[in-house]
Amino acid sequence: MRVLVTGHLGYIGVEAVPVLRAAGHEIVGLDTGLYNECDFAAPPDEVPVLAIGDFRDVRAEHLEGLDAVVHLAALSNDPLGDLNPSLTYDINLEGSIALARAAKEAGVSRFLFSSSCSLYGAGSDGFLDESAAFNPVTPYGESKIRVEQELSRLGDDGFSPTYFRNATAYGVSRRLRADIVVNNLVGYAVTTGKVLLKSDGTPWRPLVHIGDIIGAFSAALAAPKDAIHDQAFNVGKNGENYRIRDVANMVAEVVPNCEVAFAEGASADIRNYRVDFTKIETKLPGFTPKWTLRAGIEELYEAYTKAELTEDEFLGPRYYRLKTVQGLLDRGALDSTLRWVS
Repeated sequence: MRVLVTGHLGYIGVEAVPVLRAAGHEIVGLDTGLYNECDFAAPPDEVPVLAIGDFRDVRAEHLEGLDAVVHLAALSNDPLGDLNPSLTYDINLEGSIALARAAKEAGVSRFLFSSSCSLYGAGSDGFLDESAAFNPVTPYGESKIRVEQELSRLGDDGFSPTYFRNATAYGVSRRLRADIVVNNLVGYAVTTGKVLLKSDGTPWRPLVHIGDIIGAFSAALAAPKDAIHDQAFNVGKNGENYRIRDVANMVAEVVPNCEVAFAEGASADIRNYRVDFTKIETKLPGFTPKWTLRAGIEELYEAYTKAELTEDEFLGPRYYRLKTVQGLLDRGALDSTLRWVS
């Protein structure tokens, strides 16, 4: 297939490109380049890119000749979305819907959308499958719901959307993020000797390695249409739901000479949910989740140590999406809509 990957220079995208290429796909990229100064250890692969840089500006003619879109690009987490909630709706919601409509008009047959388990928000005590009620607590989570709903309305015999509700991601990437919980806890442990909890540690979270997220997208590109058409899949692995305090304790077991500590003002987090992944493990052809949390923590520890990551580097702006974007705004490189000034 000829596949457009939006956000191909982001945390997941840079690692998805070589996997999808290895599966035989021709990859075209689309990324606005907000994180071009955020490499960790190595630069991304070079790929052909669309002549237009921001997916909000894509029209049907830009997508002619493509077979599929893997839509990863978005304002990528709740704090970044809270920077300006209206931007979350402009980019994550309206931009994604416009991209999907352009793809359908251009004859693109598959549209794989990177959604999120955060749309479950403040979940119930049980395990949530794909039929569970939505209860988002942030603009980010709400935007994912509304995109899924609109994509479903667009679906027909010639345009097949699929929604991957990713659990909270972790894992090493050439465009590392330190603003997601597992990566953050391991980074604090390695650079400060403290596994620093910023909540009281009681909330439940489903966790998934980015390698398994990429595996889900790769499997969907190869799957029969009937298996994935207008389907939502929680992306993760049964047995990989954890209380945050248990994640911290596991980090302390892996990283030598560190201790669990609480940040000043650590309090309860209303985002609290456990997720059932039976559907993706049994209904998505070719998908087999491979990672466990402990293996991911060990991978992060090895990578941080090999890179000789320091506290100043870890806590600086490079690996925190909100800090990076805020720095670009402060420098005048971006306007208020997060478009490049020049």
